[in-house]
Amino acid sequence: MDIKTFVLKKAKAAKEGSRALARVSSKEKNLALLKMAETLKKRSVELIRENKKDIVMTKKKGFSKAMIDRLTLNDKRINEMAQGLIEVAALPDPVGEITKMWQRPNGMTVGKMRVPIGVIGIIYESRPNVTADATSLCLKAGNAVVLRGGSEAINSNRAIVKILRDAAKSEGLHPDAITFIDTPEREAVMEMLKLEGIIDLIIPRGGEGLIRTVSENSRIPVLKHYKGVCHVFVDRDADIKMAEDICFNAKVQRPGTCNAMETMLVDKKIAKAFLPSMIKRLKDAGVALKACPETRKVDKSLTPIKEDEYYTEYLDLILNIRTVKGIDEAMEHIAKYGSAHSDSVVTMNYEKAMRFLREVDSSAVFVNASTRLNDGYQFGLGAEIGISTDKIHARGPMGLEELTCTKFIVLGSGQVRE
Repeated sequence: MDIKTFVLKKAKAAKEGSRALARVSSKEKNLALLKMAETLKKRSVELIRENKKDIVMTKKKGFSKAMIDRLTLNDKRINEMAQGLIEVAALPDPVGEITKMWQRPNGMTVGKMRVPIGVIGIIYESRPNVTADATSLCLKAGNAVVLRGGSEAINSNRAIVKILRDAAKSEGLHPDAITFIDTPEREAVMEMLKLEGIIDLIIPRGGEGLIRTVSENSRIPVLKHYKGVCHVFVDRDADIKMAEDICFNAKVQRPGTCNAMETMLVDKKIAKAFLPSMIKRLKDAGVALKACPETRKVDKSLTPIKEDEYYTEYLDLILNIRTVKGIDEAMEHIAKYGSAHSDSVVTMNYEKAMRFLREVDSSAVFVNASTRLNDGYQFGLGAEIGISTDKIHARGPMGLEELTCTKFIVLGSGQVRE
C-alpha cells in the first residue's frame, strides 16, 4: 500500500471513530480513560521492551543525551502517564454544555452548545508521553485523534497506542477513535496535511522548524505557536525584591520551556537599584548575560548584545537584558521582538499595570507574576494539549474546552420566517 492510500485509510477510520464517539456518555469516556491508565501500568514490561528498541536506534544514530532522556520510558514515567489519564477522567466534560440561551420576540429560544471538533491530528516529536496525553484530552472532549509521532519513538508510540486502543475497545469504545500513523516516512505527514474534510484540526507539537513546515503545507486549520520569546518588564514602581524573585523564576526555574523569559526589560529609573543584585543572582545560577549599552554602564562585564538576539528563543540559561526609558519603550520592544506568547510587568502602579494588560498583545499577559505560570495546570484547566498564540479558534493554554467548538441550537414551537 502506498503512503497516500495508507494515510487516507487511517484518517477515514478515525472519522468513523469520531462519529461513534459522539454517542458516548461522559461516564463511558471516563471509564475508558481509567481502564487505559490501569492497562498502561499492567503492560509496563511490554512498553519498556518496545521503548528500548527506540533507545538502541537513537544511540546508533548519535542522538544527544537530552534527546535520549526525553525518549526513555521507565516505571516512574509510565506511572506519570497513567496518572495523567486519571486526572483527565476527573475533569468536567465540556461536551453538551449550553453556554448561553436567549429568547427572541417570536418566542423561539436560541442557544450555543459545546460540541466536539471531530478529528484532531497531532504531529509531534520525541516524547512518547505526548501519545497518552493527547489521546486522553482529545477523547474526553469527544474527538477522535490521528497521532503522528517522531520516527525516533515509533516503537514506543506504537506500543502505547496498542495499549490505549485495547483498553478503549474493552470498554465498548470504537478503537479507531485512537489512530496512529505508524510509519517513519516523512511523506506521511504531508499526506495527512492534505486531508481537509476528514481531519478537522491539526496541532503540531515540537520545534519551530516542525511547526513552520506543518503551517506552510497544511490545507487544514492549524493551532500552534512558533516560539516563546517572553519578556518581563521591571517598572520604576516595582517592588525590587518581588521583581528579582519573578525574573529569577522566569529564567532559571526551567529555561528550556516556551514560557521562560528570554529578555528582561528594566526601567532606567530603577536600573542602578535593581540590576547589580539581580545580575549577581543570575550569574551565580550560571546564566550567561547579554546586554544593551545602557545596561553595560551598570556592569561592563556583560556581553554586548546584537539586535537579532532579541528575536532569539534560547531555551537555555542565556538572557538578554535591556534598559528602557519606561513602559512605552518596553511595550514597543515587546511588540517588535516578542512572539505573542507570555509577557509580564512588575509594578505597584495600578494604571501602568492596566495599560500593560490592555496593550500587550500576547496569549497570556501577567502583572506581578512569572511567565512560567502560562500553563494549563497552573491556570486551573486541569491539563493542556499545548499553548496557542493564534487568535482563532483558541489562544493560550488549550484545555478540554478549547478542544471543542460551539453550534447554535434553536428551540421552537412552530415558528416560521415571515
